[in-house]
Amino acid sequence: MDKIAVISDIHGNLPALEAVVGDIRRRRIRRIICLGDLVGKGPQPCEAVDRIRELCETTVQGNWDHGINNPQDKKNGLWQQRLLGPERLRYLRELPFSAELRLSGRRVRLFHASAQSIYHRVLRKAGKKEKLAMFDNTDQTGGFAGSELTPDVIGYGDIHVPYVQTLKSKAGEGLLLFNTGSVGAPYDGLPYASYAVLEGEASHPACLKPAPFSVQLVRVPYDIEEAVAIAERVGLPNLERFVSEIRSGTEQK
Repeated sequence: MDKIAVISDIHGNLPALEAVVGDIRRRRIRRIICLGDLVGKGPQPCEAVDRIRELCETTVQGNWDHGINNPQDKKNGLWQQRLLGPERLRYLRELPFSAELRLSGRRVRLFHASAQSIYHRVLRKAGKKEKLAMFDNTDQTGGFAGSELTPDVIGYGDIHVPYVQTLKSKAGEGLLLFNTGSVGAPYDGLPYASYAVLEGEASHPACLKPAPFSVQLVRVPYDIEEAVAIAERVGLPNLERFVSEIRSGTEQK
């Protein structure tokens, strides 16, 4: 059986990312896919971008990765943009919208927020109609692998709240939707870094045949106070909010 780690929403929190990477290595997982939002919120956007580029076979674009290329008028955005510099900003700007793979006969599509847009948020408590739309082929995604087929497994990030849910399509097909949660800023009240592990048959032609398949959600403790100390040392503009979020595991409005 093959394993693929799916991480998302690093948000410049390098201690959290390194803890997750350590756990991935202990599990002897070699493939890593990132679902975006490398930057924003946290104190080490440059280090996060550089590390993800080293680690991941595929990285898709998040709303922060896109938005940081726009003109900024807030202190944190200006600070992040200045640190990242032209080359890293170009990398973030050119990231693809989605990634696809076949695993144990399943068609798996991965993106940051939804099939419609990197800015269209689908919450865990969203209704069935909105969640089923995640499986649509759109102008952003195209058809699965260039065909008219649609995916039967969707993984995404964005909301910082991990979950796994099965759904039934209008045609009666079984679908699976999962959220990885956030590496750098979880919002479900548990201040541990979060990621997902996909397990199945990935080698051709085994990937095209039905076989055991699983999605596992993993929580990893990390040195939160190290992240706080780094944020204080570099003069992170939104320090109070960042510290409150990573210590509590909840979003601060």
